[in-house]
Amino acid sequence: MKYEAVIGLEVHAQLSTKSKIFCSCSTAFGAEANSQVCPICLGMPGTLPVLNKKVVEYTVKTGLSVGCRIAEKSIFARKNYFYPDLPKNYQISQYELPTCIGGEIHIELEDGSKKVIGLTRIHIEEDAGKSIHGENLGSAGNSFIDLNRTGTPLMEIVSEPDMRTGEEARAYLTKLKSILKYLDIADCNMEEGSLRCDANVSIRPIGQEKLGTKAEIKNMNSFRNVQKAIEYEIRRQEKVLNEGGRIVQETRLWDAAKGITVSMRSKEEANDYRYFPDPDLVPIILSDEYVEAVRATLPELPDAKMARFMSEYALPEHDAIALTAEKAYADYFEEALKGFNNPKMIANWILSEVLSTLNEKQCGISDAGISPSQLAELVSLIDSGKISGKIAKDVYKAVIDTGKNPANIVERQGLVQNSDSGELEAIVKQVIDSSPAEAERYKNGEKRLQGFFVGQVMKLSKGKANPQMVNDIIAKLLG
Repeated sequence: MKYEAVIGLEVHAQLSTKSKIFCSCSTAFGAEANSQVCPICLGMPGTLPVLNKKVVEYTVKTGLSVGCRIAEKSIFARKNYFYPDLPKNYQISQYELPTCIGGEIHIELEDGSKKVIGLTRIHIEEDAGKSIHGENLGSAGNSFIDLNRTGTPLMEIVSEPDMRTGEEARAYLTKLKSILKYLDIADCNMEEGSLRCDANVSIRPIGQEKLGTKAEIKNMNSFRNVQKAIEYEIRRQEKVLNEGGRIVQETRLWDAAKGITVSMRSKEEANDYRYFPDPDLVPIILSDEYVEAVRATLPELPDAKMARFMSEYALPEHDAIALTAEKAYADYFEEALKGFNNPKMIANWILSEVLSTLNEKQCGISDAGISPSQLAELVSLIDSGKISGKIAKDVYKAVIDTGKNPANIVERQGLVQNSDSGELEAIVKQVIDSSPAEAERYKNGEKRLQGFFVGQVMKLSKGKANPQMVNDIIAKLLG
């Protein structure tokens, strides 16, 4: 039997507020354990939470950016459960009346196809603390609790079960992260736990409307692992059903080392949490004027910027998508255009050499080692014919290594392109004379040998020969 997967994602994004959601404790990452706590975030008796207004503003901002309806009234509820790192024994969250309802995210897949993923809701909640097990601290058999994270503000972004493959889930997360980064409300650092994802995966026979039993997968620390975990889970469920078994509703963990999901516990239902409205927090009431004031602060978002790059700079869609995937890339591109207005050449260099450098150095574009103005200068040197494309790559590396400007490197190292027709013709004749067999084959129709002659000329000229002129001279001399 053939099955299709049904996938929904729950994403927890930590908001970049300086203080926690219900108290003034710092949210800075990496502080000494239990140094950023107070009676409120510890849930001591007699304390009262006070809502951080920035949390509401950031959540509304996110909701507006993805087309949510902003609720006029939303309330906080207590989600009751016991974990050692949850001192109150309940988590303050939103349940029946979240702040943002509906919405959608547009994704692009590797084959160029597009899809719209619906959102169910975006709600506000506080984070719990962190359990640290002893084997990580040289004290096997013991566990420790760090409550610094308790009370840090989270948005939970819940998708509709609209995804069918691991690739779609990865594309959804990539676009969501891009939007949050454009809004500048979350750093989305998965290694520090600022962005966490749970995936609900079920399968059903193709053509069946009724949903299958789902498994929730936790403990994924990269988008790549989310995709791999989902793909594994789909195969696992298909195997169980094909062998006559049944899927159990449960929470599973992703073991990245083994590439498998493993059972963690049975899945809780909403009833298990005994939600009830938090009596210590008043409802959030948002006026139309407030919502419109927040809407006025929205920046140009990825989809709009991509469309503008295509229309304003005549970039192909692939380039526009890649350049707008991260706000920093888009800003770098437009800053470079101020130095040399050739969008396609600038885009080509960013999407090839600069991104390659980022991958090698594992850094952001601001730390690539070449500024937008330096890249613009380099590209203008190529466009003006002063240096060849081959020499340009050497100059690019020299800029990365030394920090000096391209024109300065070209001048100091004598790298100006040779466009003297007489000198070039002499070099081409020398190459032809030293390769009579290849010259004869070229004359007999093996035009692919053009590359061989160009390469030899470049070798003799130490990469300085004007390639277009060399091609023309070879064609003229060999007919």
